Amino acid sequence: MQTDLTFGQWTLKWSLRGLAGLVVLAALIYLGDWVVWRVRVAAGGGMEKVTVSQFVVAPLKGNKEEYYPNGRGQVDCSVSAFPQAGAGACWWVRRHPVVFDR
Repeated sequence: MQTDLTFGQWTLKWSLRGLAGLVVLAALIYLGDWVVWRVRVAAGGGMEKVTVSQFVVAPLKGNKEEYYPNGRGQVDCSVSAFPQAGAGACWWVRRHPVVFDR
């Protein structure tokens, strides 16, 4: 027995299927990235250090802030597409080389 769906029901049904597919695809991509990163870590790599400029941000009156340079330092980053082990991905850290400590 075939049920006739209205356009709205059909659109909702396929939208939910598409959303579920995107969630599954994102999870698979993240899992694959994690597996590759773990293999790199086991082989002695997977983590690097990147030099960044550091600034301390001090709150002032009137919702203003003052920035104090704190020199340059190295931060850990993961050689992966997504952040791993609490460290940002190296490609992201290299493109954003300024760190603000609030």
